[in-house]
This record gives sequence, C-alpha cells and structure tokens, in this order.
Amino acid sequence: MESIRTSRARSLAVVTGAYLLAVAVAAAWLVAGPDTGQLWLDTLIADVLATLVIFACSRGFGNSSFYDPYWSIIPPLLLLYWWLATPGADTVRCALIALVVVAWAVRLTANWLLSFPDLRHEDWRYPQLRERAGRGEFFADLFPIHLIPTVIVFAGMLPVYVAVTATGDDLAWLTGVAVLVGLAAVWLELAADGQLRRFARDRRPGEVMDRGLWGWSRHPNYFGEFGFWVAMALFGIAAAPGASWWLWIGAAAMLAMFLGASIPMMEQRSLERRPEYGAVLERVPRFVPRPPRRV
Repeated sequence: MESIRTSRARSLAVVTGAYLLAVAVAAAWLVAGPDTGQLWLDTLIADVLATLVIFACSRGFGNSSFYDPYWSIIPPLLLLYWWLATPGADTVRCALIALVVVAWAVRLTANWLLSFPDLRHEDWRYPQLRERAGRGEFFADLFPIHLIPTVIVFAGMLPVYVAVTATGDDLAWLTGVAVLVGLAAVWLELAADGQLRRFARDRRPGEVMDRGLWGWSRHPNYFGEFGFWVAMALFGIAAAPGASWWLWIGAAAMLAMFLGASIPMMEQRSLERRPEYGAVLERVPRFVPRPPRRV
C-alpha cells in the first residue's frame, strides 16, 4: 500500500477506482433497489451509499481526503439522473442549469487535481477533527467529514431537482439571473484559485496573501462557492416560486458551514503559522469582497 500512496499516478488511479465503485453502488441501488416512489429520496439514498463506499476507502487507506473530490463529482451526476428520469423535462432550462453546474464541477475538480500530490497528503483539518473527538474519532470521520457534507450538498441541489422536475413555464428572467450569478461565482473562484497558486509559488517566507481578490476578501473562494449555491436556489425559485421559502436551506447550510467551521479553522491555523496574518484580519474583510479598511 505504501508504494501506491507515494506515487501520484497510482494514487490517482486508486482514487478514481474508489469513485467508480461508489458510483456503481449508487447506480445499482437506483436500478435494482426498492423504489420509494420519490425520485429525490431514491437519489438521496444512493448518494449516502456512495458516500459510505468512499468512507470505507478513507478508513482503509487512513486518509479522509478520499472524500475531497466527492463535492464536485456527484452534483453533475445528480442533475443528469434527474434530467433523464423526468419525461418532458424542459430542455432549455435543464441545459442552462447544466452549463453552470458543469462549469463549476470542472473548475473545482481541476483545482483538486492540480493540488493533489499523492495519498500521503491529507487535508490538515481531518486529523484535527478526529483528534478532538478522542475515542469517538470513527464517528467524527463518518459524520462531520463524510456524511454531513454529503447531506448539505444534496440540500444545495434540491432546488435543481425542483427546476428539473417542475412542469410549466419558469420565470425566464430569474433563470437568466441564476445563470449570470452562477457563472460569475465560478469565474470568481477560478480567478481566486489562480492568484493563490501564483502566490504560493513565488511567496517569501512568512509572507501572507493580501493582493488581488484576496485583498478585498480573506476568503474570496468561499464567497464564490456560496454564490454558486445561491444560483442553484435561484434556478429552483424561478421554476417554482411558491416553494421559495425552503429552497434557500441548502445555500444557508453552506454559509453556516463556511462561517462557522471552515473559515475559523483556517484563520486560526494561519495565525499560528504566520503572525503577520493578524494585520490582514484587521484590514481585509472576512467574506463579502469590498475595499480593504485603512489601518
């Protein structure tokens, strides 16, 4: 196993195999499993089963970063399955949603591929979460690292389910807004990724990132990610305005996860490793991009 972990090509092959197995298990459930009578529930169960396959691989290889690409691989597959399983789905509406979802998924998966060294690497947050859990590290690995993100992403995709399966005309102007918001969010994330990658390549010891988009927001990538999920909510509202009160749940859960967990953990780590980051906290807005404060 060590030779697999230390080779990038072999590590990618193992991760790819794990995801092919996960998708095969989910597909087997959808084809041969009991029919709940609810398309969304069938796919949620399949989604959870696929997550459990990836969780088993994470435990087997001692690396929870097996889950990292799950975030961007599964949503396009959910969209495709819902589209194919819905007779009479609005082709134009579904194509517009697919344009945004595929653009987002390609960017996020490519960013993971560019930053993936091999299976010796694990996101530093995962061991921290497991260590904090003590004897409950198995459940910390299963729920906060694997299952809860799966449920949150599925909740973020429910507006897409509504938009794909809804009958009748949508609010065309709001669908257009959703496309623009979604593509703008993807562009923001792509630009932030590129700026951060160039900074990491050229930075001096102890230097902190506070230029470009990162000079207007300490986390422009998370802001862009939230914008994508807002676009998904807008697609759902455009197709079913009467359901708008609950179609924001997924985007709201994303925001809570970013502001309540991901960002605080990252900023604490930055302060511990680079004391100069304290000046960035004083000057650069935390989330929503805007001109930096004068200090």
